Amino acid sequence: MGDGPAGASGTLRRVRTDLMTGVTYMIPFVTVAGVFQAAGYTLGNSTTIGGNLGTLPWYLVTIGTVALSAMVPILGAFVAYGVADRPGLAPGFVLASLVQDARLLQATATLFGVNTGDAQAGYLGALIVGLLAGVTVNWAKELDVPNAIEPLLPVLVLPVTVTALLAPVVLILGVPLALTTNYVEFLLREASLPVMVAFGGVLGAMMAADMGGPLNKVAYVFAVGLLPELLFRPMAAVMVAGMIPPLGLAASHALAPKRYPDADRDQAKTAVVGGFSFVTEGALAYTTTGSSRTTLSCVLGSVVGGAASMGFGVTMPAPHGGLLVVPLSNHPGAFLGCIALGASVTAVVATLRRPRVDTDGTAQGE
Repeated sequence: MGDGPAGASGTLRRVRTDLMTGVTYMIPFVTVAGVFQAAGYTLGNSTTIGGNLGTLPWYLVTIGTVALSAMVPILGAFVAYGVADRPGLAPGFVLASLVQDARLLQATATLFGVNTGDAQAGYLGALIVGLLAGVTVNWAKELDVPNAIEPLLPVLVLPVTVTALLAPVVLILGVPLALTTNYVEFLLREASLPVMVAFGGVLGAMMAADMGGPLNKVAYVFAVGLLPELLFRPMAAVMVAGMIPPLGLAASHALAPKRYPDADRDQAKTAVVGGFSFVTEGALAYTTTGSSRTTLSCVLGSVVGGAASMGFGVTMPAPHGGLLVVPLSNHPGAFLGCIALGASVTAVVATLRRPRVDTDGTAQGE
């Protein structure tokens, strides 16, 4: 009787691991998209490529756009890969691509008398489709087949069969997912200022709570998924919140070096570079000791920065880049100000909560 909860817990851990596999493989595509789009937009002094066909900015933005469009199918592909290994890769990619095709979803929705417009199933659809494809492939692996066919299973039989079986299923699933995406976008467009501030605070807390872990990735993927819908405020809040922990902790180290007896100057430099580059994990070196104290200061700073960013209506059309993409914001000064505000909160709280170290190396108040 005690196996039930343990079994459920193990299943949840495996599902989380599989989802994180997909997100991990997707992140380099996000980085490529962010860097090339940021460079193109900066050189072109614009957030659209307009009619600049054939120019260097257009070329760079086009590269970034290709990477951006590949992110969702890659997410679905590697979630399926995490579940079922190599045979799940192709079905996950193809099926995740299907639920991003607005025309296919609208054609399917017509059969049920609803209208999805130009909505896609988004990242949520890719996660669900990837899991479904991986589980189905694993199930199909257990079926008895003739020995002559067995070598063809991973490269031909399983990918083709699972894709054919699940294609109509995922398109049907994609309809409510697209409607959900539409509804979320509507709520964000129509939300009042207090709701936007609270939402920014939640995104900020998620970005700082586990420093690149599942919560951080969920918030980031959510914001990136809204970029094609021209909803740029969550991306700004997420980027601001993600840059605050390493910068705030590095500032605390600089302000009170005696409270960081186990840290060296290179640690602060690494944190600063990580912060300016929008790599929240740059703060991890400071969380190995006094973890609960340090994490709380990071969360508070990121909550303040994320909430301020949403409240001031700061936008960010690029999915990555840190300082490189600041000129793309509608209010670059406010973007930097929100980072400074949040980093100041983190620095002050982290400094106050760290024990003072005496000259003999012992901590006071311990």
